Amino acid sequence: MYNEYVREVKINEKNDEEKNVELLNNIHVVKNALTNMYNNLQFADSDLIDYYTYQIKAEEAKYNYLIKQAKKRNLNII
Repeated sequence: MYNEYVREVKINEKNDEEKNVELLNNIHVVKNALTNMYNNLQFADSDLIDYYTYQIKAEEAKYNYLIKQAKKRNLNII
């Protein structure tokens, strides 16, 4: 799902501005994924409710982690 956003680059090859941009992009990607998962959950069959619930829980944990990282860097997340 995220393969189109991921490319391997060594962390020490990036400057702070590139790291900040990547962090904000990742927040945007995860937020969009969460929105899609919430929408899918609304129309899920009974067999898929658990699946979407676990996916949402995992994405929420990832989103919270990324938000904390952005706050540590004093980034404006709007």
